[in-house]
Amino acid sequence: SASAGGVSENFLLELNAAAATLSLSSTSVNFGNVVVSTTATQTLTLSSTGTTPVTISTTSLTGAGFTTSGASFPLTLNPNQSATLTLQFDPTTAGSTTGELELTTNSANGNLKTVDLAGTGVPELTALTCATQSITGAGTDNCTVMLNAAAAAGGLSISLASNNSAVTVPASVTVAAGSTSATFAATAAAVNVAQAVTLTASVGGIARTTGLQLGAATITLTLSTTSVAFGNVNVNTPVTQTVTLSSTGTSAVTVTSATVAGTGFAVSGVTFPLTLNPGQTATLTVQFDPTAPGADSGSLTIASNSSSGSSSLISLSGAGLPALSGLICTNGAMAAAGTDSCTVTLNAAAPAGGLAVSLVSNNSAVTVPAAVTVAAGSASASFTATVASVSTTQTATLTASAGSVAETFALQLGSGVPTLSISATSVAFGNDNVNTPATQSVTLSSTGTAPVTVSAAMVTGAGFTVSGATFPLTLTPNQTATLTVQFDPAVAGAASGSIALTSDSSTGTSATVSLSGTGVPVLTALSCSSGSMIGTGTDSCTVTLNAAAAVGGFAVTLASNNSAVTVPATVTVAAGATSAGFTATVASVSTTQTATLTASAGSATEIFALQLSTGTSTLSVNATSVAFGDVVLTVPATQSITLTSTGTASVTVSAATVSGTGFTLSGGSFPLTLSPNQTASISVQFDPTTAGAASGTLTVTSNSSTGSSTPISLSGTGEALQVNLAWDAPASSSDPVAGYNVYRAPSGSTSYQQLNASTVTGTTYADTTIQTGQTYDYIVESVDASGVTSQPSNMASAVIP
Repeated sequence: SASAGGVSENFLLELNAAAATLSLSSTSVNFGNVVVSTTATQTLTLSSTGTTPVTISTTSLTGAGFTTSGASFPLTLNPNQSATLTLQFDPTTAGSTTGELELTTNSANGNLKTVDLAGTGVPELTALTCATQSITGAGTDNCTVMLNAAAAAGGLSISLASNNSAVTVPASVTVAAGSTSATFAATAAAVNVAQAVTLTASVGGIARTTGLQLGAATITLTLSTTSVAFGNVNVNTPVTQTVTLSSTGTSAVTVTSATVAGTGFAVSGVTFPLTLNPGQTATLTVQFDPTAPGADSGSLTIASNSSSGSSSLISLSGAGLPALSGLICTNGAMAAAGTDSCTVTLNAAAPAGGLAVSLVSNNSAVTVPAAVTVAAGSASASFTATVASVSTTQTATLTASAGSVAETFALQLGSGVPTLSISATSVAFGNDNVNTPATQSVTLSSTGTAPVTVSAAMVTGAGFTVSGATFPLTLTPNQTATLTVQFDPAVAGAASGSIALTSDSSTGTSATVSLSGTGVPVLTALSCSSGSMIGTGTDSCTVTLNAAAAVGGFAVTLASNNSAVTVPATVTVAAGATSAGFTATVASVSTTQTATLTASAGSATEIFALQLSTGTSTLSVNATSVAFGDVVLTVPATQSITLTSTGTASVTVSAATVSGTGFTLSGGSFPLTLSPNQTASISVQFDPTTAGAASGTLTVTSNSSTGSSTPISLSGTGEALQVNLAWDAPASSSDPVAGYNVYRAPSGSTSYQQLNASTVTGTTYADTTIQTGQTYDYIVESVDASGVTSQPSNMASAVIP
């Protein structure tokens, strides 16, 4: 207590036991956002608040980036004494970090003191850049902000700003977690005068800037194409294509109209007038809807205020095509392999050039062409579907398509049977040169509805062989194989053989193809006796073979290339012989020339050259005179004269004339040409009209080298018409014969008349009172000296011509 002048004050002092106490200024420290690789510090005050000194013996620190400084341990603080501990946070990566500071003491209020630590590393904004430093007219610029480290989880938001209202930017842009950059668009409006703009990016007190120059604007309309080709389009089936209008200037462009010309073309999709800002686009839909087949053309005219021109033209083209309207086949079901005739149909006639229709089958057992073309002007076309045999019943779907239209047809397939067909039951090689092989083919076909197997092919017959296939051989339906049959005769003469085929065909397991052929010799030579001929004549020629001809002989064809030399059409080499002769007949020629004779047999040909020279024309007659002798009047007599060409060239008889009474010519027509050795006959007639001797001349006129005129003398005697009777006198008679009486009667009559006026003393009588065309009967009676007649003789008849 204390007192003074009667006043006193008291202070109560409580005495307790001494104690050491440590107090901390904070139990947690948060550094907040700290730029990566940038150190941030905070302080922690340690105070001795006890009654005795407090000792901090050790400290421990956890957490990446946290450190301490400013004090050394162990540290003793007297009562009321304090010490400052500096805490540092230096993040090396972006993101939140936590830690802990532990103090070990002898403090009465706890031997272990804990301080919680926290902080967030944030990247530093290092740059702001844009893709282009200048923009003319309206447009956008791609800009980028850059960090010195990757953004942490949740990303990093960066504030953005522009100092010019003509360029707008987002309020901020976020760098994504794990990324060191982010982009944003700076949108520029068109300006009338050039100017500068500054863009600013900032975060965490750090700001970065970039400059952008704006240029004056232009108005430009750009079209995506100058032509639209629709190609082939089905009639009454509209199709569309698009045209893009783009504002590619630096100021808005105004499109006032879009006008279409051309049948079938139309435009839609935009309302006019239309304003497009720079970079903005609009899409026009152009439609082509043909109403008839054929090519169409048109145009699309676009009007605008574009600086590149107030009018833009787009050409339009397309062709209307008929639409596919049907697909049908003759057979709706096939029980075996074969073919089915199918038809595609259009709704209108195909245009010029035709219309191609694609074809497909969904079943490998049915094959169709890849396409069929409907001819121009036609509304349909046919094709063949080839069907293979199947082992189970199934369905094949055929599809025809043209443009966007498709038609289908269902074909039912069934199982089949194997069938082998052979193209020929016999193969005849005919004549074939000895030791010269000839070939023919035989086609094996699978004509059933299932595969057929040919197990063997056996060949018999000398000279015959078969190749081209290996057995056993399996042919699927409609598949074929070709056997090559060879005949190579070793000798002349007929040969025969066969091919025996074994298979599992439903028509029979065996089939035979008969083989035949004839070996013939080969023509090896053609020769003639004379290599040259003067005038007309004949030349003996010979054809020669390399082997003897077979039974029946061997025919060789002959020919001459010169009409002056004629040869037979053929000559036959007799069986067993190797040669045969023939005659070449030569006519005269006016100039020297060559005739080529050709002999051919099979594939062999031989020739012989015959030289021809000019000849001499000579006419010969078989007589220089013709004597007719006695000729009865009105009963003509005829004799012939033979004219012969005996020179080496043809002779021409231009005329033949006769002189002399009673002589005439017949049997010849002039002019008359006779080849060498050729003859002709002319007839000379003598028909006297009066009795007595007559003479004349036959004159033949020609070009004969012996003279142009050849005379032949003619002679004859005319006699009156009479019947000469002769009889024999009686051999013995007691009454001597004094003479004879001659009697005549018409044939068949008994009215005989005596012809003689006086007794005929001889045994002959000439009756000169006859008439032509009659027949007479004659008898004779003998007369004695007293005038007594005997019995009539036998009758004799005479026919008067």
